[in-house]
Amino acid sequence: MTRPGARGFTLVEVLVALTIVAVALMASLRAVGAMSNSAFELRQRTLAQWSAENRLAQIRVQAEWPAVGKRSYDCSQAEVAMTCVEDVFATPNAAFRRVEVSVFPTGGGQVRLSRLVGFATDPRGS
Repeated sequence: MTRPGARGFTLVEVLVALTIVAVALMASLRAVGAMSNSAFELRQRTLAQWSAENRLAQIRVQAEWPAVGKRSYDCSQAEVAMTCVEDVFATPNAAFRRVEVSVFPTGGGQVRLSRLVGFATDPRGS
């Protein structure tokens, strides 16, 4: 029963309002979490791309002639532990070698963060 001059919300109206607010807050928390994960992954992939670019630039600047085969080495950037895997392939032209640099997170995980392909030229000019 309500009194003729009484104003306010009923208990049911308050519970419905609280339920709506709770659902909205959960959705916003989920969105913030997804954005945080995306930012972390983007940072890792950017640093991995830089590591691969650094290796190909080093080959060019130092006029290296990498041996055909596969090798891996640490290529950490900005306190993010990463491992680079370098595959060097012979090409039909003996003066060129194809260099593929793939970057993976150190300590497990088969997810490749970056892959870059470049070519090395024989510094002897043969």
